[in-house]
Amino acid sequence: MLDTKPLLLNSDFPAINRGALSVLQVNLGYLCNLSCTHCHVNAGPKRTELASLETINAILAYIDLTGVTTLDLTGGAPEMNPHFKYLVREASARNVTVIDRCNLTILNEPGYEDLAEFLAQHQVVVSASLPCYSEKNVNEQRGKGVFGSSITALQKLNKLGYGTSENLSLNLVYNPNGPFLPPSQQALQQDYKQKLAQDFGIRFNELLTITNMPISRFGSMLLSKGLYEDYLQLLKDNFSAANLAGVMCKNLISIDWQGFVYDCDFNQMLDMPLQTHSAGAKGMIASDAQRTHISDLLQQDITGNPIVIGDHCYGCTAGQGSSCGGALA
Repeated sequence: MLDTKPLLLNSDFPAINRGALSVLQVNLGYLCNLSCTHCHVNAGPKRTELASLETINAILAYIDLTGVTTLDLTGGAPEMNPHFKYLVREASARNVTVIDRCNLTILNEPGYEDLAEFLAQHQVVVSASLPCYSEKNVNEQRGKGVFGSSITALQKLNKLGYGTSENLSLNLVYNPNGPFLPPSQQALQQDYKQKLAQDFGIRFNELLTITNMPISRFGSMLLSKGLYEDYLQLLKDNFSAANLAGVMCKNLISIDWQGFVYDCDFNQMLDMPLQTHSAGAKGMIASDAQRTHISDLLQQDITGNPIVIGDHCYGCTAGQGSSCGGALA
């Protein structure tokens, strides 16, 4: 796989600093039942990296100390981690809002037949990847048969009250199927709701549009097709300074399957660890500094610290902006 990281580090992206922490985003491992073309994690069925129980308990200790209010679980397919249910139970018992970044098809896999009911029981927010309401586009991006399986899973969630009950939120996630920016989130959400209700009787709460980052599997595709420079220029040409105040790294930290900490999920995939010391006025553009473990943060306050940046950060600030919670504008 071609590596875009060396091309991203010498960046002119504006310096930004952390605000108050409220969200822990935890990557529970790279094991996944799918291998999507847009995946910035390069996850798949042959990956073996999975968070240990020791790491998960360190995360719970940090939640106890800081009073973090949201736990955002991702992967891979986070549900394939053998300690997924334990973490959800423990976080829910602490009145923490749990988000499951679900690929939907996992709900239909053998051994996971009770997963949807478990999520509903603990009122887990489901953020489900569905890059289009078109079968052709979804199968091109995520694999043959994925669209049909996703629809079946959404109908299963609807029957449990997801998308209709006040306490069971179901959000869908859109990624572009190519080197272009997402369309208007509001307009696309209206199209999704109309088409999915009309064709399949499916209801959901919100659509979240997320810009593809020029890293990992998607970045490799851009390089192999000679599209990297054009795509990065597209991101820069559509930079909006107004989005800087809302970027997710200001109130979120990303934790990898080993417990090491990053400013965001994208920095995690680029191995650009969170820094706990002061930086100059131009911000931090780093990749080789010593990594910080979540257990090391028990004695530190990272509020106000500089965020490690690179050219990929333009992906979060281009156009309507992009975060794990969808558009910023």
